[in-house]
Amino acid sequence: MKLVEKIVRAAEMACLLEVSAPKPGNVNRQHDFGDTHFEDFLLSAVAIQPALRAADRSGVGQIIWRAIRDTHRLITSNTNLGIVLLLAPLAKACCLSQTTDLIAVREELAYILDGLSVKDARKAYAAIRLAQAGGLGHSAQADVAEEPVVTLLQAMALAQERDAIAREYVTRFTITFETGVPAIVSGWEISKNLPLAIVHGYLTILAQVPDTLIARKRSLDTALGVSKQAAHILESGSVFSKAGSRELSELDRQLRSDGHSLNPGTTADLTTASLFLFLFLHSDLNDPLWPISFDQNAGEIL
Repeated sequence: MKLVEKIVRAAEMACLLEVSAPKPGNVNRQHDFGDTHFEDFLLSAVAIQPALRAADRSGVGQIIWRAIRDTHRLITSNTNLGIVLLLAPLAKACCLSQTTDLIAVREELAYILDGLSVKDARKAYAAIRLAQAGGLGHSAQADVAEEPVVTLLQAMALAQERDAIAREYVTRFTITFETGVPAIVSGWEISKNLPLAIVHGYLTILAQVPDTLIARKRSLDTALGVSKQAAHILESGSVFSKAGSRELSELDRQLRSDGHSLNPGTTADLTTASLFLFLFLHSDLNDPLWPISFDQNAGEIL
């Protein structure tokens, strides 16, 4: 399998599997939102393939713009802006590094992020406007409603305090590489069940990183409270124990109340990026990418 096809497949599978896993508070196979449905996320996973397939010869901004444009042609709601913002530089780093070594991919990623331009920012801003992402608010500097005069990395630096995805650009994807991927690996080693490993990774990120979508829509205190609940579930055995599963069901109920305003959407995006790297980096190029058989009934815990 060619490296670029491996990258595209890993990205598509990460999007499909992440939305299918029974994560609390998000759209999944059992739960839709009023304006966004499970099937919308499936279509979105397909839509981003052409943009990622050109990752080796396209700038990060162009990848983001094309992926969101192609998604918008199929659905009108914002299903994957955060995912695309994360996957665009990751996919390009995987292409250019020509390896499945985690350290080498991150080194290439740092080089790509440092080289982001004003043109990348303009393309990304256009994609953000097209996606009509909610809860962004307004910024005194580099507001997405205006044409940027700074590079995409500089724009992300200005937004890092209020958005964890922007913070990933500034920190060389610290959450993805140092929290998300290890948590999914750990969950997989414990259970040999990928849906449960995905939920475990999601909870681990949520416990350590207050969800910035919740913080923008509600408050930082509310986001901190949700993170505290996620940490308690991990202490109770995570999704791998009966006690943890019961607490997870209660958290899911709470997050779905009040019109889904407590949806940890940023955490879901970070989980997808982590899952992409897990799938890409933990399978040999000469072997099938899919490392396990997926039991659809496994992980039906909510």
